[in-house]
Amino acid sequence: MSIITISRGSYTKGKEIAEKLAGKLGYECIAREAIIEASKEFNIPEAKLVRALHDAPSILDKITYGKEKFIAYYQIAFLEHLQKDNIVYHGLAGHFLLKDVAHVLKVRIIADMAERIKLEMAREKISEREAARLLRNDDEERRKWSQHVYGIDTSDSSLYDLVIHINKITVEEAVDIIFNTVRLDHFKTTPESQRIFGEMLLGARVKLAIIDYAPDAEVYYKKGVVFVKTSASPYKEEILVNNIRQAAQSVAGVEEVNVYVMPILPFGD
Repeated sequence: MSIITISRGSYTKGKEIAEKLAGKLGYECIAREAIIEASKEFNIPEAKLVRALHDAPSILDKITYGKEKFIAYYQIAFLEHLQKDNIVYHGLAGHFLLKDVAHVLKVRIIADMAERIKLEMAREKISEREAARLLRNDDEERRKWSQHVYGIDTSDSSLYDLVIHINKITVEEAVDIIFNTVRLDHFKTTPESQRIFGEMLLGARVKLAIIDYAPDAEVYYKKGVVFVKTSASPYKEEILVNNIRQAAQSVAGVEEVNVYVMPILPFGD
């Protein structure tokens, strides 16, 4: 029992690999479902949210605390969907959102640009030059998005347990490689990894509960205790701390809230 996240670019056959792998394992395969769930909570039409995911951070930046709220909503929808286990996820930043969970196998699928260009040309009925331009733009937008929202570069191989180059390795062989790897003991669900997963989900719920008071706050949860780290000017600190505590304590499962505030000093002090 485990979770597999597959990071992919366009025309890398990552979706095909994910679907065939899920079928072989008997797992659920998901991608945009979590986005749809997030869009319901975020009160943004799905098409607009998907466009924001792909094109650039500008749409979210126009909303009050857009980036922070999006991450909070998306992370909750994502974690709630994946907590049942036995899932292959291909899509937005799954490897990052689950980076601390031991039973998650994180995979990156890459492909030669020349092959990707051929597939783009065939699908869109466009020239080689136009296909190359579109793919480079797409790759750049994906990179900008992940760096802006999550502070990561999806091309960084250290983020993954496996990086598979679809060239000499076929789709079927890639599926076999992942299938055999996920069966290793390292990627089996344990009580400890389930506990960490649960703590991440509760921490995400607390983050959402306090986001209007402290959108940039760091939130950690462990054994019933929530730790919140934020910043504020000294004359607002007491009110902020009270608001954070009340909001956090409204989340089921929270027993204690510890708030740490870094002072923001007036300019010139």
